[in-house]
Amino acid sequence: MKDANPEALFIFVPGGAQPAALAKALVERGMDASKIKILGQGEITEENALRGMGEAALGIVTAFHYDYNHDSKLNKEFVAAFNADYKHNPDLFGVGAYDGMHVIYEALKKTNGKSDGDALVAAAKGLAWESPRGPVSIDPQTRDIIQTVYIRRVENVGGALKNVEIDKVENVKDPVKARMTQ
Repeated sequence: MKDANPEALFIFVPGGAQPAALAKALVERGMDASKIKILGQGEITEENALRGMGEAALGIVTAFHYDYNHDSKLNKEFVAAFNADYKHNPDLFGVGAYDGMHVIYEALKKTNGKSDGDALVAAAKGLAWESPRGPVSIDPQTRDIIQTVYIRRVENVGGALKNVEIDKVENVKDPVKARMTQ
């Protein structure tokens, strides 16, 4: 890949230990984000991955729907409460649980406590709210989440590696299901 001198390289690896191993392999092969744009999905630069990647992560650009650094009042409150309870920052699972509980609560309010599956599914269709990740809603046709996807770049902020939002794509739907409903 290095010899091909590409403008960009898109990588996909699962989260966990793989991002650090990938960063090490890129550095060993002389590929860095200051010479080749390294692009990928958000899990590769989540907080724990960045610790293992170190400076090799600088400049990597990812797309993801949540990061604890998202700059909103609600997210700052969510991060503070999450840290108070669990002693670490929330991740995609934490915000997913927050939003899941929000949907259950709102659906139960709309059904006056009626909890059968059909009633709850019907009540969830079209729900819209402000999440720590930003505005989200439930597509009334597909029942999938509609959300903002943030484009982020890893930067050194105050001596720490962080995902910094540089752009966003609003109202993102599942592209396959979106084509099916057209």
